[in-house]
Amino acid sequence: MSEQIFTDVPQVELLQWLARGSLKQNLPRALRLWVWLRSLYGDSQDRILLDDGFSLAQWRDTFFTLTHPKGETVPPLHNRSCPCAKTTAEWLFNQKTGLERSQWLASVQAHTPVPDLEKLLEQRLFGVTRRSLQADLDILAELGWLEKHQQKYYRVKYFPARPMTTKLHAHELNFLNQEDLVAIAQNLSQEICGVRRFFFKLDFVVTATDEIENWQHELQRLWAKTPVPPIQITYNSARLKNIFLCTVYPVCIYYVQRAVYLCAFGESPDLKTEWYNFRLDRIEDINPIEWTHRDIPKNLIQRYHQRNLPTPDEIEMQMSLAWGFDFYLQSRLMLLRFDRDYHDRYIRRTFRHDTFKAIAYAQAKNLIKKYTPNPEQQEQLLKVLAHRSPDDAYYRVQYRHGDHNVIMRLRAWRPRVEVFLPWDMRQSIARDVAREFQLYNL
Repeated sequence: MSEQIFTDVPQVELLQWLARGSLKQNLPRALRLWVWLRSLYGDSQDRILLDDGFSLAQWRDTFFTLTHPKGETVPPLHNRSCPCAKTTAEWLFNQKTGLERSQWLASVQAHTPVPDLEKLLEQRLFGVTRRSLQADLDILAELGWLEKHQQKYYRVKYFPARPMTTKLHAHELNFLNQEDLVAIAQNLSQEICGVRRFFFKLDFVVTATDEIENWQHELQRLWAKTPVPPIQITYNSARLKNIFLCTVYPVCIYYVQRAVYLCAFGESPDLKTEWYNFRLDRIEDINPIEWTHRDIPKNLIQRYHQRNLPTPDEIEMQMSLAWGFDFYLQSRLMLLRFDRDYHDRYIRRTFRHDTFKAIAYAQAKNLIKKYTPNPEQQEQLLKVLAHRSPDDAYYRVQYRHGDHNVIMRLRAWRPRVEVFLPWDMRQSIARDVAREFQLYNL
């Protein structure tokens, strides 16, 4: 049984994907498939007790009440407590989904006008024949939600890629990736007595906004496909000062440090890593290809055949392990010292990363001994540390070595911060400081 939990909200993008064609004609079935998925993969309130290797009859007997008819015709309204009695509106509009009726109706009609939509909402969603339910089950297998073997159905370990929707209200703000900020936005996003009191200001230095919007729409279109295809990116790398063709699987988009990035798996421009963060405004072309294309990297095609394509959760997990957005770079230990006064005013009671931890002066000494194998370098660092005050603030953190955003943060803290470890970073910063000093040493 899958350990994943299906929490998707039936927004129009997901329903269009489940409809596999005309949403106007297949909306009731798409909504029914959404309820099916809740019964198979939902949380403890929605998931029914059903072993794998089940048949339609076993699902029916578990999902409906004991008095539910077992014939071939549309079941009559036999029991108000039976799920077959619930209207489409009752499935859709409740506290759990958080859907607001008028907004949902408007989103569907804006996507594709559905005749008599209000009338459809008052119809019984599961007031259908056994043949229709069997067709639902087979569609779920075709979409990758179930595996079918000899008329038995088995839950899958990995959900198929689909347009992701989450619970509205607080959960729809999860893209902010910060719980406190989500709470503020949720509480203050609406006007108070006709006056807006909350504003969200982002530094966005990129000027090629039209190109970014084009690529965002193209990626949105590709992510709605089943399966999501790999793509070939023509990328103008600022760091490598050249244009590269990379074959990758697009995973998700991040806004980080004043720009927008596509996180993708497959090839990087320098061919050193499997993952790479492509800045959207530096992408010159995106070309979707078939999964049979000869240029797909071996690591990517293996994950495709294993039905284990990369997900945004992998990225979040890696970023939680070390400080830095370039989550695919090597994780290394950093040892920092802050001036006590500066620390108490600007660093204390702030969050930098899960691994950003204050340590004692004695611990700093032990870390230097442990992580500096070169005797001369170790002796020099210990000598420097001996001249620093034990009352200063010392921190350790795991970081992504080579991550530009980490370097920029350290520069912003200068000269109130000192990097002890790693040795090569300390030396690199010292050279930068020396060059900078020459600019002002008139």
